[in-house]
Amino acid sequence: MFILLKTSSANKKFSKSIHESNNQTLSHLDTDNGVLESLKNHGGSIAAQSRYIANSGFPVYKNTTTRYFNSGEEFFVSLIEELKKAEKFIFIEFFIIHEGLMWNTILSVLEEKAKEGVDVRVMYDDAGCLTRLPYKYYETLGKKGIKCFVFNPFTPVIEVRMNHRDHRKIIVIDGYVGYTGGINLSDEYINAREKFGYWKDAAILIKGEAVWNMTIMFLQLWSYISKTVMDNNEDYNKFRPDSRIFGPFESDGYVQPFGDSPIDNEPVGESVYLNMICRAKKYIYIFTPYLIIDHKMINALSLAAKSGVDVRIVTPHIPDKWYVFLVTKSYYPILIEQGVRIYEYTPGFLHSKTVLCDDEIAVVGSINLDYRSLYFHFECGIFLYKTKSIEEIKEDFQKTFPICQEITLDECKKVSFPKRILQTFLKLFAPLM
Repeated sequence: MFILLKTSSANKKFSKSIHESNNQTLSHLDTDNGVLESLKNHGGSIAAQSRYIANSGFPVYKNTTTRYFNSGEEFFVSLIEELKKAEKFIFIEFFIIHEGLMWNTILSVLEEKAKEGVDVRVMYDDAGCLTRLPYKYYETLGKKGIKCFVFNPFTPVIEVRMNHRDHRKIIVIDGYVGYTGGINLSDEYINAREKFGYWKDAAILIKGEAVWNMTIMFLQLWSYISKTVMDNNEDYNKFRPDSRIFGPFESDGYVQPFGDSPIDNEPVGESVYLNMICRAKKYIYIFTPYLIIDHKMINALSLAAKSGVDVRIVTPHIPDKWYVFLVTKSYYPILIEQGVRIYEYTPGFLHSKTVLCDDEIAVVGSINLDYRSLYFHFECGIFLYKTKSIEEIKEDFQKTFPICQEITLDECKKVSFPKRILQTFLKLFAPLM
């Protein structure tokens, strides 16, 4: 079975096509060495982290402002306001779109904008929306004047490529406004429908030059799925942020949106997280819905904690998948023994993917601390250094810790023997979770 899957010709074709699309688009991202040099003056380790991300294809920017949202409700209000201002184009790429209050409200705005001549494009993951959208929903959107494509259409055939999903959450408006984070376009994310208690999530808004990275990320997969070729600067320049239209861009620290592809053998998301953990001097705080990690991550978290760094990880108290939650809890004892503090968000399900370090750097995006996010999915995030949103992120953590239950080693030892056996068995399937 392994040989059959490993030699799948469909997967080779898929990987080759994605590579060609990425190479075609990434060539339009240019690193500003002046910004990197400026960043270097703030500290060598910060500049090294930024340079690593830049070497993966995504440069760092100034001339960009940021705003952090600690709930889906706040994000939704802001999103509708910005969508209504669109004049040129709207790009939307999500793992999950689900008909309901949230999506229908967004869709009504998209319809109006399409009628006004705005270039509206939507891309969604087929597996993520398999039970959430009607069959051939892209045709429904097409009739409304909205260009739509499905990423990696689901087929009931065992193929490696089906393991690669588009888990990114990207919205780009007029090349000047960009959103990403953990929030999908479904009612539970704004608590209009209750599934697992209160649903806590996070997103970030950026405005300015750094949005260009997000535009390129979207166009990478769009080019692959739609089989369109954009081979000259004119095709790309119409999507660039233009200060002549929006006025001078404000500066808010250093902002670096980045993507992570499962087919380039470079685990960018994991490496960014590991670098943050290893450079922490005072603290590292992590929001993650899933904690299914390998030895590298365990060692990094343990070493940081044993070095005196305040390492705290917040996971859900009410899970969305019981088997994933069991595996998540199986990592508690080894981490707590090393000094890592584990919290469970008692009001409900925590879906945020946010990492904060030393009041200086943070990452907000779609990347979970599990095998699927770190190795198999297309993901995205935004690396932040000394932005105004850093303080907003810190405030979110500080308000969240008191309403969480801190897990102790004694509680971990109370797990029954049959449950420990089940946890050990489920760990065999960790790479599929």
